[in-house]
Amino acid sequence: MSTSLTVKLQPGTPAPEFTLPDAEGKHVSLADYRGRNVIVYFYPQAATAGCTTEACDFRDSLASLQDSGYDVLGISPDGREALARFTGDFALTFPLLADEDHAVALAYGAWGEKLVQGEITEGIVRSTVAVDPDGNVKLAQYQVKAQGHVAALREELGV
Repeated sequence: MSTSLTVKLQPGTPAPEFTLPDAEGKHVSLADYRGRNVIVYFYPQAATAGCTTEACDFRDSLASLQDSGYDVLGISPDGREALARFTGDFALTFPLLADEDHAVALAYGAWGEKLVQGEITEGIVRSTVAVDPDGNVKLAQYQVKAQGHVAALREELGV
């Protein structure tokens, strides 16, 4: 495995800045959330079983997360059209961002080799990074499971 694919973010370090388009083409930046906590989660592909489970869990927990001062951003290598369908089909109420060249996923340590159905492939490693109001990494989790992830994350963040 290439070492450039395995650099993981550490708590207390600055979160890499990014600007990506959402499903409507509006550019969303991490800097837009300065002054608030933000959960940035990376998922492999819109509308697949695990990604749908995780996105719907975030959707269903969004009010309590926001009440605790956390916003949520989902990032995948999907194009805007796929994100728009995913958002509409599952009534997702937080921004999904298109990282088609996976540069942001790579910067966050969420891109690398993984085992899928017995084959080693390269792609998104399901990951979640909580960023504090100053733009620093508060928590970084890699190779998380879709099922139950949001509940475990909320417990770890104390929300």
